[in-house]
Amino acid sequence: MNVAIVGATGLVGRMFIKVLEERNFPVDELFLFASSRSKGKLVKFKNKEVEIIELTKESFKDRGIQIALFSAGGEISREYAPLFANEDIIVIDNSSAFRMDPDVPLVVPEVNPEDIKKNKGIIANPNCSTIQAVVALGPLDQKYRIKRIVFSTYQAVSGAGMAGIQDLENGDPLIKFPYPIKNNCLPHIDSFLDNGYTKEEMKMVNETRKILGRDDLKITATTVRVPVLNSHSESINIEFENKIELEVCKDVLKNAKGVVLYDDVKNNIYPLATVANDKDEVFVGRVRLDESVDNGLNLFVVADNVRKGAATNAVQIAEELLNQGGIL
Repeated sequence: MNVAIVGATGLVGRMFIKVLEERNFPVDELFLFASSRSKGKLVKFKNKEVEIIELTKESFKDRGIQIALFSAGGEISREYAPLFANEDIIVIDNSSAFRMDPDVPLVVPEVNPEDIKKNKGIIANPNCSTIQAVVALGPLDQKYRIKRIVFSTYQAVSGAGMAGIQDLENGDPLIKFPYPIKNNCLPHIDSFLDNGYTKEEMKMVNETRKILGRDDLKITATTVRVPVLNSHSESINIEFENKIELEVCKDVLKNAKGVVLYDDVKNNIYPLATVANDKDEVFVGRVRLDESVDNGLNLFVVADNVRKGAATNAVQIAEELLNQGGIL
């Protein structure tokens, strides 16, 4: 299997390389693409040095590439993903460019792997905060059918890339955020829209609906950037259409793919960013009934946003492609 990574020098691009190696994905030859600034640099993969290639409209052709993992931003994805797809290369794109395109499946393998078969050359990787949420929500929706969701997120600076990390570590002058992230929680991720929500908040609303196949699902969200280096935390309040039982909900989560039920409050066991860091699983705890509404449930959900929220989910999609025979 010949695999390409577009955006190989970025935070997620480097994690693609690490995850491919860790999961022993069947890579015969790895091609790393980045901007002209990184051309010629060497990156280690499986004890070999791989030279970075400048991404151009010709540089990826005639190399026998079968799968391309993209994480170079929406502008590059919009320009290059269709070009790769036209060369019979299946693109798994980590940007927001194609997520809401009705012709592009938006996939979290634990939740909707069957949608992979609908691809026409491009598969979208969801937003990091959406991925970890739906890993927990999917099996609960199957069991009890969700009526309404309220998301409140506490998102790490790594979700804003290297510039976000530098703002936390260095303080002034600011590179990424409008205010210092140190000692602050910023209720502002991505730009504000006319409805008063941010793009990040509406991503969670719209992507959750698409992944769960529930266009009518009532969802609201508030997303907040917090002074944490890595791993996003989310408080999720759920109202169900059917009568729920707390212990059954816990059993559903305990047996759900990709979930670690990390919930023993008597011993102060609950998900933390430091617990989820550098892990591929989604950690769920503080599972309790919402006593203010019928059939309500509260969860606290934490995951490594660079791994499961980006790189690992994309590689899992590639693995599922192989399992389904989507790559010849």
